[in-house]
Amino acid sequence: MAIVYQEDWVVKLQERLSEETKWKDFMKVDVSNTYLMHNPYRADATVQSLIRYTAYTQAAVALTDETVTINTSRIISEVIDRADLAQSDYTKQMELADHQGVMLNETIESLIYAQHAQLTDFDNASIGGSAGNITVSTSNIDDIITGIQREISEAKGDTLFERNGGFIVWRPADFEKLQSFMMANGFSTADNALKGGVKGGIDYMGMTHYRSNLLTAGHLLAGVKKVYHLGILRDTYGAIVVNEKDPGLVSGISVTSRIDIGVKAWFKTKPVLFDVLVA
Repeated sequence: MAIVYQEDWVVKLQERLSEETKWKDFMKVDVSNTYLMHNPYRADATVQSLIRYTAYTQAAVALTDETVTINTSRIISEVIDRADLAQSDYTKQMELADHQGVMLNETIESLIYAQHAQLTDFDNASIGGSAGNITVSTSNIDDIITGIQREISEAKGDTLFERNGGFIVWRPADFEKLQSFMMANGFSTADNALKGGVKGGIDYMGMTHYRSNLLTAGHLLAGVKKVYHLGILRDTYGAIVVNEKDPGLVSGISVTSRIDIGVKAWFKTKPVLFDVLVA
């Protein structure tokens, strides 16, 4: 009899979803069943000079509540023919479950990068050149890194940067240039990879560097870690629905999984999160 090992499928799917990923390292991730994520904040009060026995000025500091809705949804639904299911062993099913998890993780990563319009623009003028997109090269890759650090400092983000660290997500070709620059300056990426626990991450020049082939064309992502906010709906994350009654009149069994997320760069942290515009 052709069956789907539903409980084991869920376990294997959740194992893949719970693994360490680059976006879990640089994003602030909340998994809950809330519909709206809230980020209340107050404007900064002014620090005043004080003369003894002289009245000071009180400021009425208003509270603003920012929100983001967790309503960006993606779904994977695949039908397995009953004959294919009967001729596949348990291991093959677990491979299918694992692959669903890989696809969902990569989908989340792509959706994060797609929200680049929320971020602060960083272009060629930001590294002392003319306006326009940056052509990444081994001669300017250090300028990009130090330029981002300067912009963080100018946005009064030093305390956040010192506490959380910084990051840049490069395209594979850019990351190759970074590695060439590092090796030309006597840095051993192999030694660093052994010390670092994040997959694909290399610490260099005060930043963690990742590579991804999922970035939106023409855009890199950079800034301070753990301030770009990702909300994930708990009850759909890692859950599956199995339909054993020939879905769509196809002689088979369907397995469906989905994600529901929201991505937000909050008003007070947007200045330390960058959409790096590249050619």
